[in-house]
Amino acid sequence: MADHYLTVAQVAELLGTTERFPRRLIAERRIEFLKVGRHVRIPESAVNAFIDANTVQPIGNRRGSLRRVA
Repeated sequence: MADHYLTVAQVAELLGTTERFPRRLIAERRIEFLKVGRHVRIPESAVNAFIDANTVQPIGNRRGSLRRVA
């Protein structure tokens, strides 16, 4: 199955950030990317993997850790 490649602007829009953030991820080699000449493309699967790897799950309701209000 072929992966869909996104521009830096599309990744920024998907993440809800400016273009600077995906460019920093690329510069720091924190996300997979493809370079074709001067164009940079990021596979959609790499964006989804980045989101999954950086998603923080909420802590479940721990009994006794929170005080109840009268």
